[in-house]
Amino acid sequence: MGVSDFIALDVETANADSASICSIGLVHFRQNEVFKSLTILIDPQDYFDPMNVSIHGIRPEDVAGKPTMEKVLPVISSVLEDTAIVHHSAFDRAALARAAQKYGARGLPCVWVDTLQVARRSWEHFREDGGYGLANLARAFSIDFRHHDASEDARAAGLLLLQAIKDGGKTLQNWVDEVGFKSTAETPTPKRINPIRYERIARDGNPDGPLWGETIAFTGALQITRSEAALAAAEAGCTVADSVTKKTTILVVGDQDLRLTKGQQKSSKHRKCETLIAAGAAIRIVGESDFMLMVGR
Repeated sequence: MGVSDFIALDVETANADSASICSIGLVHFRQNEVFKSLTILIDPQDYFDPMNVSIHGIRPEDVAGKPTMEKVLPVISSVLEDTAIVHHSAFDRAALARAAQKYGARGLPCVWVDTLQVARRSWEHFREDGGYGLANLARAFSIDFRHHDASEDARAAGLLLLQAIKDGGKTLQNWVDEVGFKSTAETPTPKRINPIRYERIARDGNPDGPLWGETIAFTGALQITRSEAALAAAEAGCTVADSVTKKTTILVVGDQDLRLTKGQQKSSKHRKCETLIAAGAAIRIVGESDFMLMVGR
């Protein structure tokens, strides 16, 4: 690919486990325009949470007989390898890493450019004007798209990057240098944080972290202490909150609690997030394993 080429990517999942990918959207941008677009439906080999179905509309019958990520990963790896991959939020990167873990597949040796981070560095006024969710940004820049359709979300992310390049006078390479996250072919393995005790949970995020601008909360039983999780989140750039509010952008649920939520009682924080999501809030509910990948642990 040329220096001005990139591939925008988005994933949709069957449930809150990011490894349960049921759709991938890939959009190839060439010379500042959409060149090719592709949507892949995938059998996640996992259950579909009604909450996720209500968001993206993909049902079990839609993916019956479709390939699994075990088959899809080698194919998309050949396309994405050594490429700038544009996406909106760290969730997509973590999802592909978790899928690689699930099937023992190789990771993607590429550079990820998160348009959420690009937007936060390009247009500060959105902090007080609807936030940095994909839908709000697309609306502001008159980008017409079907939200939560994987290829449409990917296209919108790519167009946002082009808008930021136009407004800020930076090149794709400038943004790669500023916010790029490099991943390798080695399948990532979650790492535990050293068991050090910290007193306070709520804290500000590191402005130089890859998740700067996110507001995160935790619920359920984690393998690490809440204080350790809060420290990792803050180091990665997240503002850590004790409770869920309209400012929340990520809720981390203990992995075990995440699996038990099928037909079981969810925590009050989990339920509140789902209510906010149904009202249009841009919140991601992720498991602890996904969180550890998102913060680079």
